Amino acid sequence: MSTVNPNPPGMRGDPANGPRDLRTIARHLATFRKPSNGRASAELVASAVPLVLLWPLMWLSLEIHYALTLLLAVPAAGFLLRLFLIQHDCGHGAFFRGRRANDWVGRAIGVLTLSPYELWRRGHATHHAGTGNLDRRGTGDVDTLTVAEFTQLSFAARLRYRLYRHPAVMFGLGPAWLFFLRYRLPLGHMREGWRPWISAMGTNLAIVILSAGLIFLVGLPAFLLIQLPIVLLAASAGVWLFYVQHQFEHTYWNSGREWAFHEAALHGSSHYALPGILRWFSANIGMHHIHHLCSNIPFYRLSAALKAQPELADINRLTIRQSLRSVRLVLWDESAARLVSFREARLTSNG
Repeated sequence: MSTVNPNPPGMRGDPANGPRDLRTIARHLATFRKPSNGRASAELVASAVPLVLLWPLMWLSLEIHYALTLLLAVPAAGFLLRLFLIQHDCGHGAFFRGRRANDWVGRAIGVLTLSPYELWRRGHATHHAGTGNLDRRGTGDVDTLTVAEFTQLSFAARLRYRLYRHPAVMFGLGPAWLFFLRYRLPLGHMREGWRPWISAMGTNLAIVILSAGLIFLVGLPAFLLIQLPIVLLAASAGVWLFYVQHQFEHTYWNSGREWAFHEAALHGSSHYALPGILRWFSANIGMHHIHHLCSNIPFYRLSAALKAQPELADINRLTIRQSLRSVRLVLWDESAARLVSFREARLTSNG
């Protein structure tokens, strides 16, 4: 069963009108790009202050019961996730008006989110430039093989891909490895010079200083009991959001001259229709198709942008229930132009 609503006529599959329409829509969306320093400051305070207040509350709750500490970790992780998405907007130069304000706020938040700001920003820019391009996979995206590529792998390689795509790895071990280990050393950026290393090492140093200060105040056991659940929950939620933004049945993948930026931006990104409270904590990132069409719209103006272009509301719209089904979709079937499960791929190959 398809998890995506039908696209409006003329929005897809029309070589004569589609690309022109998408460029026109992108120009209209661009009118929402202007950030507001006042609104940005308010959003930053609304995200950071509750996290700062929850941390000592979690420390005090250790004297009552650790279950209460874990309960408080849920909203704390939500605020940390929201700060990461503010960092994301800073990386696009979309949160504050000035680049310097965006960069320094992004760097500061990167210490809390364990994400070297400049390093992450470069990888994310590559992701935006090549979304849905089969020739440009591997940077800032979820590894996705085609059915043909998977069937040509050795048994060991197929097993590795299956393990990588298993939910326990993708949303459990994977986020922990990404934020605790991979971001500490930019080993995949050796050819990019010293800047990725400055970003990573500077962030690491700031993390050590902040962590040492908190450990001095509350002790190592309490620090770990408080901080680990916050970071792990936020990391898993962040990876889940990133996953469902591009991994759904009728997403977009293409190669060579068949790939088109605007087509990939709109049809390769979902509209994750979340309840209001989750939409607030996720900083409207569920309106991802709009974000990819015009990546420097501040998240606090995405709702207004969607209201101005109501024809985009039902494109690639996913509810929470529908998004859960996307976990089993792991391979791109080029002939059917959709993501399929391992079982579907096997049946297709046998047929």
